Parts: sequence; C-alpha cells; structure tokens
Amino acid sequence: MLTYTTIMADSETLECVTEHERILQEIESTDTACVGPTLRSVYDDQPYAHKRFMEKLDARIRNHDREIEKMCNFHHQGFVDAITELLKVRADAEKLMGQVTDTNRRLQEAGKEVTARTEEVVCCRLQQRNMATTVERLQLCLPVLEMYSKLKEQLQTKRYYAALKTMEQLENVYIPRVGQYRFCQIMAENLPRLRDQIKEISMSDLKDFLESIRKHSDKVGEAAMKQAQQHRTFNSAVARQASAGPYSRPLFTLNGRGREALNGQALDDMVEEEEEDEEEVLTAQDLVDFSPVYRCLHIYTILGDRETFENYYRKQRKKQARLVLQPQASMHETVEGYRRYFNQIVGFFVVEDHILHATQGLVTRAFTEELWNMALSKIIAVLRTHSSYCDDPDLVLELKNLIVIFADTLQGYGFPVNRLFDLLFEIRDQYNETLLKKWSLVFREIFELDNYSPIPVETEEEYKLVVSRFPFHDAEIEKQDFPKKLPMSQSVPQIYTQVKEFIYASLKFSESLHRSSTEIDDMLRKSTNLLLTRTLSGCLQNLIKKPHIGLTELVQIIINTTHLEQACRYLEDFITNITTVSPEAVHTTRLYGLSTFKDARHAAEGEIYTKLNQKIDEFIQLADYEWCMAESDGRASGYLMDLINFLRSTFQVFTHLPGKVAQTACMSACKHLSTSLLQMLMDSELKQISMGAVQQFNLDVIQCELFASSEPVPGFQGDTLQLAFIDLRQLLDLFMVWDWSTYLADYGQPTSKYLRVNPTTALALLEKMKDTSKKNNIFSQFRKNDRDKQKLIETVVKQLRSLVNGMSLHS
Repeated sequence: MLTYTTIMADSETLECVTEHERILQEIESTDTACVGPTLRSVYDDQPYAHKRFMEKLDARIRNHDREIEKMCNFHHQGFVDAITELLKVRADAEKLMGQVTDTNRRLQEAGKEVTARTEEVVCCRLQQRNMATTVERLQLCLPVLEMYSKLKEQLQTKRYYAALKTMEQLENVYIPRVGQYRFCQIMAENLPRLRDQIKEISMSDLKDFLESIRKHSDKVGEAAMKQAQQHRTFNSAVARQASAGPYSRPLFTLNGRGREALNGQALDDMVEEEEEDEEEVLTAQDLVDFSPVYRCLHIYTILGDRETFENYYRKQRKKQARLVLQPQASMHETVEGYRRYFNQIVGFFVVEDHILHATQGLVTRAFTEELWNMALSKIIAVLRTHSSYCDDPDLVLELKNLIVIFADTLQGYGFPVNRLFDLLFEIRDQYNETLLKKWSLVFREIFELDNYSPIPVETEEEYKLVVSRFPFHDAEIEKQDFPKKLPMSQSVPQIYTQVKEFIYASLKFSESLHRSSTEIDDMLRKSTNLLLTRTLSGCLQNLIKKPHIGLTELVQIIINTTHLEQACRYLEDFITNITTVSPEAVHTTRLYGLSTFKDARHAAEGEIYTKLNQKIDEFIQLADYEWCMAESDGRASGYLMDLINFLRSTFQVFTHLPGKVAQTACMSACKHLSTSLLQMLMDSELKQISMGAVQQFNLDVIQCELFASSEPVPGFQGDTLQLAFIDLRQLLDLFMVWDWSTYLADYGQPTSKYLRVNPTTALALLEKMKDTSKKNNIFSQFRKNDRDKQKLIETVVKQLRSLVNGMSLHS
C-alpha cells in the first residue's frame, strides 16, 4: 500500500514538472501580450502548483544568468581592445571632419552661379512645357469653337437641318475631347435649348405653311382642274370628230345658236389653244413652297420626335379638311360658288398627294384614303343638298360638268370617285326635272301663241322650211298648187323641234359620264318619255281644259296630236342616230308618245263633247215656251233653229277630224239635245202643259229629226242618228194621237209601237195636261161631245199609276 502511494506521488510530480517545463517554453517563445493565458493555467492547476512553478522559474533564471555570465567573460577582452582602438581613431576623425567641412564650403561657393543658371533653365523648360500643353489644348478646342461658330451661323441663316447635324457632331465628337473645360460644359448645356428653339421655329414655319396652303388650295385646285379639263376637252373633240354624223347638230340650241361640227382646222386650233394653256398652267410645286414641311420633318426625325410631328400634321390637316368641306350658304346660287368649293377640295388633296409621294411616311395611303372617304361623304351630302335648291337647268348642267372635271382630276391622283358618278345619276334626275319645268313653260308659251289654224304656205320655200322642221308627208297636199294649207297649226313643228332640243339638252348631261351608248340611249328615251307623258301631256290636258279653248281650237288640237303621234317614230330614229343603238336591242326603251297623244286626243274629244253639250245647254236656256198656249205658232222655235244652224256649221268643221270622232260628237250632241228637251217637259217646276204647247214642242222635235236625217256628219247608216230622238218622238206621238189604248194594250211587248215611252214619264206629262184641262177647259169639247171622255182620262191615269206602282214593286 505504501509503495503504491509512493508510486502515485512520484507520477504526479513528474507530470507537474513536465507541465511547468512546457509553460516556461511558451513564455520564452510567446509574445508578451499572450503570456496571460499561460500564467492563468499555472494558477488553475493542481494545489501547490504555483509554488512548484515559482521554484522551477527561479531555477530557470539562475540557469540563464550563469550562461550570460559565461558569455560576458568570453567576450570581455575583445570589448576592451575595441574601445582602445576607437579612442585612437577619434583624432583622425576630427581632422577628416575639418577637411570635409572646408571642401564643402568651397564647393558651395563655387556652385551658387551654377545653381542660379540651373533654376533659370528649369523655369524655361517649365514655360516651354506649359506653352506646348496650351497649344495642344487650344488645338483641341479650336474645332469645337469653329463648330459652335458654324452652328450659330447656320441658325442665323435658318439652316436648321444642318445646324442639328452640327450639334450632333459637337456632342458626339468634339465636346467629349475637351469636356473638362467650363466653356464646353456651357456649350453642352446650351445645345438642348438650341434644339428646342429649332423645334419651335420649325413648328412655326410649319404653321405658316399650313396657313399658306389653306389660302392657296383654290389656286392649286384650279390649276389641277384646268389641266384635267384640257385633256377632257381634247379627248371629247377627237371623239366628236370621229363620230360626227347627220344628227350631230341640232336645229336650235337652248341659247339660240347652232352647234357647229368640228372640222380638221377647228381641231388643230383647239390643240394649239390647249398647248398654249398648258404652258401657262402652274403645278402645285410652282404655287406652294413645300420646303417648310420637308425641313420640319427632317428636324423632328433627327430629334427623334417624328411621331409627334406626324400626329400634329395629320391632326391639323384633318381640321383643314373639315373647314374646306364646309360650303358657303349661297353656293348653289352661282356656278362660281361650286367652282371655288371644288377648287379648294382638289387643291387640298393635290397637296396631300404630293406630300404622300415626296415624304417618307409623313402621310400614308391609308390616311389619305381615310380623309378622302370622309370628304367624299361630306361632298356628296353637300352637293345633294345644294343641288336640290337649283331650278336652272343650265346651272345644273354646269354643276355636272364641274363634278365630272372634279372627279376626273382626283381620279388622276388615284382617288376612287365612283360614288361621285353615282351622285351624278341623282343629279341627272334633278336636271331632267328642271328641264321638264323649263320645257313646260316653253310648251305653254307655244300653245298660248298658237292661232290653232292650219299653216298657210304661200311658196315652195315656205313649204320646205316647214318640212325641214317637221316630218310631214302628204301626197295629196304636195300635189296641190300654192298657196295651200297644211292641216296642223304652227305649234306642231315648234313642239317637234323643242322635243328634239330637249333630247339634245338631256344628252348634254350624259356626256363624259363614262357610260355606254346603250345606257345613254336608255337615259335619253326615259327622259323623253317623261317629257311626253308628263310635261307635254300635262300641258295638253291643261290647254284642253282652259275655258277660252273653243270647239274649233279643240278640233285643231286633235289634228295636231294626230300629226305629233305620227312623228314619234321619227323621234325614235332621231335618238337612234344620236346614240347609234339599234331600236331592236333587247333592253331598248320605247317612246310612249303614241299613248300620250292618244290620251290627249281622247281628252280633247271628251272636251269637245262636253263643250258641245254646254253650247246646246246655252241654247236650251234661251227657250221661252208658252206652256199654256191654245195652239202652236205653226213654225219651229227660233232658239232651236239657231241651235240647229250652230250644230250644222260646227259639224262642217269636224270634217278634218277622224270619222268616228265626228260621228260620236254628232250622236252625243243629238242625244244630249233629246235628253235636254225631254227634261224640259219633265221639269218639276213646270206644273201645266197645254196641248198647243205640246204641238209647238212637236214642231221643234220635227226640226231636230230633219237635222238628224240630213246627215250632218257622213258615215251614219240609215236612220241611226234619228234614233237619238226616238224616245221623245214616241212620247209626243202618244199624246198627239192620244193612242192610249194601244199603249196600254201593247205595254211590255217587244213589238209595241210606244216601246220607248216610260209609264212614269207618260203619267207625269198627263198629270200636267190634266191640271191644265181642269183650269182652262181644254177638254171641254170632249165633255160636250162625250162626257165619258173625262172618265177615260181618269181611267188611263189610274192604269198608268198601277203600271208605275208595279214597276216600283218589281224593282
């Protein structure tokens, strides 16, 4: 046990010694600042470790002291020898020090001048270097200054595009080389302001340009339309020269002057005039300076703000387009108003077309098409409105020519104009309406000035003059000697001529519409049909209805319409020769002149019947019968003889009428006369009629029958005309013969002698005679001779009443 404890103690002592040795080595080899942790480990170790460490430390110090002492002892003699030698050298060192000091003094005195010269050389070298540096810097700055001076000069001379290029060079090339200098910084700061100034100036120039083209648009448009008109005139002249024919010139034009066919010399003169005019015509480039647009476009392109410029330009042009499209309120009054309107629009789009082709994308085809579509809709609306106010065909025709030139001009610049030609068809209808109104006045004037008498022809020249104006051919009249009369009145050739003039006037509108001959032929025929069926027909109807037109005039009107109807086929040929379209073509419209003149003739015939009956009524009103007269005068009444004489003379005039017309008029007159006479007997205001009045009335009817049997109008078969008085004749015979037994016995039989006598009529007349018999004793002789006679009359009255009552019940 003791041995183990001893061993353990020895072992711990050995470990402690080893640890202390390690700590000492660390203290000797470690930096002083790091000794703290090492020493702390001594105190933190086992008990009594500090004491042992201190003992170990003291042992180590003693060991080092012995080594130092040994080393000092070893080197001490050498140290003493060195000190001795150093003392010996000190005297030599002091002597050498004096010599060096003297030499330095003498050297300093000798180098003062050299030093002065050297300093001067250094100053010169420094100045030279500074001058070289300055020259070098100035050489770098001079181009900048020169470019800036050039920039100022370009701005003063308004060469803004070149000024922007100069700015670009200054910014990218010159200023960066000398950017450290203040004046360059000032220049660099000033360049953006100059750019803004250039933008403002160029924009101001653009505004001036826009204002300028707004003022000059009409001149530009006028020049463009003048060129288009020259080409159209030349082409039309060539076409007319090639297609000149026998119907190429009207006999009478609207202005009273004949149209002269173009010959070769006239065509050459027209070409020369066109060449002279072309020399005087100015283009858009001649009238408008486009440089502000180009300059502003380049400037904004360089500045990277092209889109802003494009948007501004397009916006302003749209505004100007709307202003241009606004017409003046009085534009429709004169052709000059329309011309100014078209000139402004053409000028606007000519400028836009030039900008489109002269610039790269400032305006696009889509933009111009959008503008044109907007403008076209507005133009059509304006023309449709203002043309509706126009009632002068010459102004409408001039408007049409302006529209055609306007359309041709813009079509030459690539703008679609089909809608304008469609509008012309609407205006054509209005033009035809104005023509119809004008020709209505012409026809009315012709009818008012007509004397409604056959045209007298004294010489062959007069006859040829009439035939040249109207296609009249009659072999019998041609065989007659001069002087002679043509059946129609002077209005017929005038009407025929005016119809041809209307066709020419209508044709004028169809020119230059780019339509085929078939379409033009259809237009002419339709407008001519309107003239015949509406205008001329209306004028004839109004003429026929006028109060001052008598039977003679109506007869002449019928004759005139007959000849005009026969001339319609010549109008067909006339249109065919103008348009060169065969009348056998499938879609060719036929003229309705036949129906027009037939209707007018029928109206005139009806008016003849009406006026003839009115005249008969006027004579009937002159009748002054003494209805209570005892016996007749033995002769017909005066008013009736006058009426018959009037009818006889009137029917003599009817010899020129077609046979059926004269016969119908005569039959109508006789029937109306018979009806009027019967109504006179049946008048409700007439209360009494004597037998003497019946006898007088019978004498008048006999005269009417004699007139009917005299065949006042040829063509009646047998006693056809006398049948007009058959009702009156049977009634008078019944009362004159007093054959009541036969009448009552045969009533209702087809073979009755008094078949046309109505019981109501017979009863009414018998009632009037019965009342007269009671008051005036007309039947007194019967009562004296046979009192049963009165009873017979009463019996007849009763039987007639029963017949009338039976008829009413049956009906």
